[in-house]
Amino acid sequence: MKTLAPSPGLITRIGAPISVMVAAVLALAIVACALLAAWIAPYDPTDLASFELINAELPPAFTADGDARFLLGTDNQGRDLLSAMLYGARVSIAIGGGAVIMAATLGVILGLIAGYYGGRVDAVIMRVADVILSFPTILLALLVSGVARAIFPGAATAEWAPLILICAIAIHEWVQYARTVRAATMVETAKDYVRAGKVIGLPSRRIMLRHILPNVMSPVLVISTINLAAAVLTEATLSFLGVGMPPTYPSLGTLIRIGNEFVFSGIWWIALFPALALVILVLAVNIVGDWLRDRFNPKLRVKR
Repeated sequence: MKTLAPSPGLITRIGAPISVMVAAVLALAIVACALLAAWIAPYDPTDLASFELINAELPPAFTADGDARFLLGTDNQGRDLLSAMLYGARVSIAIGGGAVIMAATLGVILGLIAGYYGGRVDAVIMRVADVILSFPTILLALLVSGVARAIFPGAATAEWAPLILICAIAIHEWVQYARTVRAATMVETAKDYVRAGKVIGLPSRRIMLRHILPNVMSPVLVISTINLAAAVLTEATLSFLGVGMPPTYPSLGTLIRIGNEFVFSGIWWIALFPALALVILVLAVNIVGDWLRDRFNPKLRVKR
């Protein structure tokens, strides 16, 4: 009986360099560890009753003064840093992914409407996009987060803070999706199959969703991959500035902010290890996103 073996030319056909494969493996490993944090983490960093101040600021286990119970040491509250990083990565990835989904959904819908109808509808949507682009991402996110905290007293709690951060990040990132989808929709609208759909009386909503949308999704998927890293980094920046997740339920940015207060006191591990995890995640996702962008760009394809 013959066994099925993978084709030796599979990697060649995919065309992904070794660096992209390593980056993809690292990104998937970090995401998997974050999703399985409840089972992998040695301790629950959200259980305040389990913290002991006597264990605060312990160095990593591999140093001379380290404690074997805490592989990467503890923070200023006596919380296991490895457990906090696993839970924090889950929060950062969830907020970044939620922001990308919200921004992509809003951007695709507005881009389809602007590209299909044109005229005043297109002009209004694009002028709103221009106004939003005139604000830096962090500044606009800080503005949205500040307004939300002023209106809703519970916006800074662990229950509402993720939703506020997702909205604050997505309100700026949808513009890129809208512009990309608008340009692709204008190209598709001029094609015969769209004209034929209009002639036979198909509703505009059906033409946009059933016929145009599948043909403009390739660049959206590429942009989403690249923007995921940017969204995670934006969330970390907001948390570092103190308008993100509360210290009792930290993200990677919150852990870096806490560690930054002690880094000049010789307690380097609180800031270093979360920063390394954030850099590796963002760099890995960016490498994969850049490869996908080049892969789906017809101008950069090499004919074989």
